[in-house]
Amino acid sequence: MIVLQASWKKYLLHFKFAAKTSRNTLHQRPVWFLIVKSNDKIRAIGECAYLSGLSPESENEIEKGLTEICKNLQSFLDFPDQLNNLPSLKMAMEMVITSLKSGALLQPFPGDFADSKKCIPINGLVWMGDVSQMRIRIQNKIEEGYKCIKLKIGGINFDEEWQLLHTLRERFTPDELELRLDANGAFSADDVDDKLHKLAPLGIHSIEQPIKAKLWQKMAELCKNSVIPIALDEELIGVNTRYEKVQLLDTLKPAYIILKPSLLGGFSSCDEWIDLASERNIGFWATSALESNIGLNAISQWVSHKDTAGMPQGLGTGQLYTNNIASALHIKNGKICFEKNAVWDLSLFEN
Repeated sequence: MIVLQASWKKYLLHFKFAAKTSRNTLHQRPVWFLIVKSNDKIRAIGECAYLSGLSPESENEIEKGLTEICKNLQSFLDFPDQLNNLPSLKMAMEMVITSLKSGALLQPFPGDFADSKKCIPINGLVWMGDVSQMRIRIQNKIEEGYKCIKLKIGGINFDEEWQLLHTLRERFTPDELELRLDANGAFSADDVDDKLHKLAPLGIHSIEQPIKAKLWQKMAELCKNSVIPIALDEELIGVNTRYEKVQLLDTLKPAYIILKPSLLGGFSSCDEWIDLASERNIGFWATSALESNIGLNAISQWVSHKDTAGMPQGLGTGQLYTNNIASALHIKNGKICFEKNAVWDLSLFEN
């Protein structure tokens, strides 16, 4: 009989640049790793990627929860739903469970992606900055081969952002370059309609969370009448039960939902979102939530099994850090791939 033992470790990831959104500017971020071993051999690693200001739990709750898991591992392996109110912690637990079931470390969802037979198209993420910085970042993404670019907007003057997008669209048609926008709730209920109408002629694929979450009446109106398809992101956080998910989708009726397993309670919760969205002809794509390469790998393998109809996913954030975990993941020509024979650097987890 294999006896499993668990421990946890906190790790601070450092950004290569100041990662600015309309909410805040990030220079570093903590993650927690749940490490499961038997006979001193690593069997599974789960990542708890809590995000301050978005995750409903607190750092203190995470560390208390990890300590409890390590004391009573089998209980949580058998009943991970105990962690439903701690979504990032449940994600870590589900990463462990799927890895133990697969029997292959860092291959929680075996298949063509993990066998290096399939790559996943992704969007090139352009963070906020001044206009010159954003222009350089956009050009870099184009030169790297991305056919879909996602820009975070709402942090600088709107007219400057519009001009930047207009210049880009003069160079590339919607068929040549897909443009996605992420406002992170930056627009107000009073000005959102005007801004969306100004953006519409630029051939925008979609805009994520144009106004803050929980403004359901206005959001429902936007989803119904907007000249740009609306994608919900932060709106999904904290919506845990099937009943609540049905209520949200039936009330707001978005064009798309954005699935971040670390913020939504793991793969099982996101699977339920996908099922409910599919029943309502609502599209989806998956996005990492600034995880290290450990979490990014698990999310990539999970979504590689979904019917995404070739839609680019939001899985490029592994490039953001100076001290990420050296992994089997690499990005080439706007796609994320897994190199089956690559050597992971797991020295952080071995002691």
